[in-house]
Amino acid sequence: MHRSESTDNTLVKSYIMLPLVISAFERDAAILSKELRTPAPYIEVLHAAANAATADLRDVRAEMRTRGVKVYEQLRREDGIEVKFVCRGYHERMLLLDHIIATQATTHMRKYLKLDISTSRMRSS
Repeated sequence: MHRSESTDNTLVKSYIMLPLVISAFERDAAILSKELRTPAPYIEVLHAAANAATADLRDVRAEMRTRGVKVYEQLRREDGIEVKFVCRGYHERMLLLDHIIATQATTHMRKYLKLDISTSRMRSS
């Protein structure tokens, strides 16, 4: 049985995570535009973060093509997202659990917002 390399797994995770992060930025921008009196500066920051994530997603897709990695199925499950992909001819599976997705999405969002990622742990208010 073939096991994909760490770099391949990282690319697949990024391929799944980045669209979620981009969607979160877009959703938050829409909410802020309705709720704030002067939303423009906040929305500008969110758009810049979404654009940076979009550029990274483009790079991830290009690197996946170069390395022969192709995601062919994503299944939403109760506990997370199951991903099926081909890695240089070998079929692989990966399960990203919801709590892992939430933690990693928060870290990615903090990075794109140019915030300290060392404080990205979930906090209870």
